[in-house]
Amino acid sequence: MPGARATEVAAIILAGGEGKRLHPLTRDRAKPAVPFAGRYRMIDFVLSNVVNSGIFKISVLTQYKSGSLMQHLARGWQLAPQMGHYVAPVPATMNLGPQWFRGSADAVFQNLDVIENEGPTYVCVFGADHIYKMDVRQMVAFHRDCGAEVTVATIPVPAQDISRYGIVTATHGAASRGFARSRHPTPAPSACARRRWVSTSSTPTSSCARSSRTPNAATRRTTSAAT
Repeated sequence: MPGARATEVAAIILAGGEGKRLHPLTRDRAKPAVPFAGRYRMIDFVLSNVVNSGIFKISVLTQYKSGSLMQHLARGWQLAPQMGHYVAPVPATMNLGPQWFRGSADAVFQNLDVIENEGPTYVCVFGADHIYKMDVRQMVAFHRDCGAEVTVATIPVPAQDISRYGIVTATHGAASRGFARSRHPTPAPSACARRRWVSTSSTPTSSCARSSRTPNAATRRTTSAAT
């Protein structure tokens, strides 16, 4: 990985989604475990992206009907434990009391001990239910060059569809100015249509804008950060 050894980067995969809109496919399994193209599952896309990017310390946060998912991980994603490489499912343990995860941020927050035990320099957080191809190394390099606290990968969406997504507002220098989940269609910010990566660095450098090259494809909302 340019500028960072693979051992400096760990990945958190959010795989607890219920996937109500895919019912009945999710009647007996979590959304990331839904079969795709025969023997594969939806989670295989993000795991392939991460592993092919040289990141081999991967924790998969599970919650909803995770049996099928954990069986798939055990059978198909054994890395090299003798080298410290792993894909480890992490069950929801209710670390902060008798409640399930209340969203993506809460899932990460309730599992900060997983990150602290590994002690990585960078943490990449991804959803497990998107179909896409991405070289994570490019985003990590961008994140380092910007000196950002958080870097988010985005894609442009048509204005009429933004009520379905979280929308990032970005400056011309690729600095994020805000995030909102709109309930009513409004014109999409022009900066979002031009940028694929945005950072929350308070003083983005010119190298950030030069480095914001378009990846092969990016998930709608992915965070790479030293959280």
